[in-house]
Amino acid sequence: MTLEERTIDNLVMEAIQEKCILNTTEKIEYPPIALSMGEKRFTTKDGVKTYPIPIGTYGNFSFVQAPPKTKKTFFVSLLASVYLADSNKFGGDLKGHRDDKCLLHFDTEQGKWHCQKVFRRVLDMNDTKEDKNYHTFTLRTIGYKTRLEFIEYWLREKVEEGKAGLVIIDGVADLISDVNNLEESNSVVQKLMEWTAKYNCHIVTIIHSNYGSSKPTGHLGSLLEKKAETQIELEKNTVHHEHITVRCRRSRGFPFDSFSFKVNDYGYPIIVGNLYDHLQGLDIKHKEIPFD
Repeated sequence: MTLEERTIDNLVMEAIQEKCILNTTEKIEYPPIALSMGEKRFTTKDGVKTYPIPIGTYGNFSFVQAPPKTKKTFFVSLLASVYLADSNKFGGDLKGHRDDKCLLHFDTEQGKWHCQKVFRRVLDMNDTKEDKNYHTFTLRTIGYKTRLEFIEYWLREKVEEGKAGLVIIDGVADLISDVNNLEESNSVVQKLMEWTAKYNCHIVTIIHSNYGSSKPTGHLGSLLEKKAETQIELEKNTVHHEHITVRCRRSRGFPFDSFSFKVNDYGYPIIVGNLYDHLQGLDIKHKEIPFD
């Protein structure tokens, strides 16, 4: 390595160091919540406080996994409608924390007619025909590499700085050629982490579960498990067959409690009775609180 090359390499490493070095004495606030499910009371050093339980926070990504035909798209429609309105009659204790940010909704699987049906459902659930903060896209007809580039283009060029809020990608497997391609899987998961950090948004994406297993499919699924803030699993309720149970399989914060939804007679997803106890008298030591 020449002196000039070494100098350039050192400058690059110093720039990376500025991004990566972490001061352990600096107070870092818990990231703002994008989506939450319910609240719990905690005993802290400053007294009793009530906190929303996060499904996802800004600057992170989560993913939804389920077998085929488990109403994954209906579920993310519910998340989208609640996020846009902060809350609605369909979401129960599910809350959005939009703070004047926008929602980008990308569908990679369906044609225009079916995509429009999904996107209109989101708006109908909030009794509106349009929302200037809701941007919708069907990416079925473009190649997987271009899909990735197009999402990045919108985040970089089309959304006002600081206004990217919730990004839904239905589904993530269509951003690569093969879910078992380790290099491509690494690359797309790295993009999710890069986008959420750079644009301070929260990304929710969808992936199928392996047949006969609770594991998300392929190398891609394994990497999502390792890097996601929240892993959400949908499964059919064995007692109430029209109900879908939503479980938090993993969370870097305090996990939300399981709940159920169904699709009503009008074709809208609606929460039908939470499976959890609100635990109003719960006391948890302040050191265990993920928000302080």
